[in-house]
Amino acid sequence: MTQKLALTPPMGWNSWDCYGASVTEEEVRANAAYMAEHLKPFGWEYVVVDIQWYEPRANSSKYRPFVPLEMDDYARLIPAVNRFPSSKDGQGFKPLGDYIHSLGLKFGIHIMRGIPRQAVHAGSKILGTDATARDIAHTNSICPWNTDMYGVNAAKEGAQAYYQSLFQLYAQWGVDFVKVDDVAASRLYHFHADEIGLIREAINQCGRDIVLSLSPGPAPTEQTEFLKEHANMWRMTDDYWDQWELLHAMFERCEKWYSHVEPSHWPDCDMLPLGHIEIRSVDGGGADRWTRFTPDEQTMMTLWCIFRSPLMFGGELRDNDDWTLSLLTNPEVLRVLHHSHSCKPHLRERDRIIWTAEDEEIGKYVALFNTGEQTGMVEIVLSDLGISHACQVRDLWRREDICDINHSVLLENR
Repeated sequence: MTQKLALTPPMGWNSWDCYGASVTEEEVRANAAYMAEHLKPFGWEYVVVDIQWYEPRANSSKYRPFVPLEMDDYARLIPAVNRFPSSKDGQGFKPLGDYIHSLGLKFGIHIMRGIPRQAVHAGSKILGTDATARDIAHTNSICPWNTDMYGVNAAKEGAQAYYQSLFQLYAQWGVDFVKVDDVAASRLYHFHADEIGLIREAINQCGRDIVLSLSPGPAPTEQTEFLKEHANMWRMTDDYWDQWELLHAMFERCEKWYSHVEPSHWPDCDMLPLGHIEIRSVDGGGADRWTRFTPDEQTMMTLWCIFRSPLMFGGELRDNDDWTLSLLTNPEVLRVLHHSHSCKPHLRERDRIIWTAEDEEIGKYVALFNTGEQTGMVEIVLSDLGISHACQVRDLWRREDICDINHSVLLENR
């Protein structure tokens, strides 16, 4: 069940922002090794292989329509051996998962909802049932941006057996995290509650603890209780890239969802497009580059942490410079993510935004955001924050005490 997993927001690396659909085993292993050496002590643990790991000729983030995919005899997609050599001889992702686990990390994959179209056209068998892929396919339920799959008709006999066969395979591979795509949006792509229900039951029956992440977004707020019952995290937004307007819009999205942030159930701001990105991905409006966010904008980590969003870094970890690494390894900022509660927006007035959160041991966290073009000063009045006593102010990014205050303090808001 969802309640015993992801008690704090999951933290990890996802291959999409830097390699699109084309990541290779060597690149996954290398980023896992970097995480184990540099990031694991700070709570980073998931290594997630994003979409199209079953397509031999994937070469960027552009999807190649109606191409052959690697698949077993039971309509289940398997890793392309030319990109993931250790999967040869039917081993699937188990050798890669074993390697990631040997580093003390956890292994994740991306899947699309539904059943491969090529399995439907071939009439492939479904493991554990007399049904075929053709019997359970919902051929009018298709993804508008990827041609790999048909939806699954949950009312058909064999539909649950298909999803259970998938997650039995993933459990054998040692998968700890599954990101299911084309399933959770409230507009354009639709919200597929029936298939989410099949997936939840399949995870419950697979014999392994697997964190369930739903994409893309925005997820519908009216489905909040359903999302909490079935998933551990769900996207509040469509794909997020290093564009100021998307960062600015995230404040409004967080305001809609903050009251639903709780252990095991995490509204998700999406991946962090920081560091060296789009090496073989062209989805974010650019080419091979470093993030377009300025250093001040990159402290969007403040919003992700005080809101308690999952953190999935999207850049090539091996290329991190000192600045990027410092964003990911500040223990005081990450404590906000791990241990705070009761996050909420305190003030939104023109270009000034203030969020607060609580920590039983540390006290109150106050996050200041300046969304304008000019540096300014903001007055923080203790009584406005519900504080009736003198206190010490500490800058968590600089990791230094600023001052002691009795009533109010003026702080620079960059």
